[in-house]
Amino acid sequence: MTGTQSFLAIGAMALLALISLRFNTTLLENRTTEVENKVYLTAFSLADDLIEEIKQKAFDEKTVEWKAIPADQLSPSNTFGPVDAGESTVNTFDDIDDYHGYQKAVSLPHVENYSVMSTVDYVSASDPDVTSSGPTYFKRITVRVNSPYLSHPVKLSFVFTLHSK
Repeated sequence: MTGTQSFLAIGAMALLALISLRFNTTLLENRTTEVENKVYLTAFSLADDLIEEIKQKAFDEKTVEWKAIPADQLSPSNTFGPVDAGESTVNTFDDIDDYHGYQKAVSLPHVENYSVMSTVDYVSASDPDVTSSGPTYFKRITVRVNSPYLSHPVKLSFVFTLHSK
């Protein structure tokens, strides 16, 4: 009888050890998922913040003072970026395409080592996924956020439009 009881006690201990191990693994997985979700949420917030900032700008350098303009008179895409005189910092950007090639590093407490980058392209009126070789009334801003804590970068895009009158 004592052999059977010893065998049952050893079996119970092994079962308890397995349950404890699975419980600890589950807790660790939940903690990892929670931290990863916070990192991705922060990355999405950084991308959205930049898009919201860009929404406050004019569509084109030639429309800073609002006026109707034919598409062929808009800035050519090879001039995108902060190339206008006096627009060397983000504080002086006045139109969407000034953000082409823009990059900034973000490191705050609990928001460390993020890199935010943006590109601007003219896109087709019929398909915003197709980049246009010439000026159109549609510009797509793509914001990409990287971090060593992200397994995949976050990428958000937004299409801006200018309707001529």
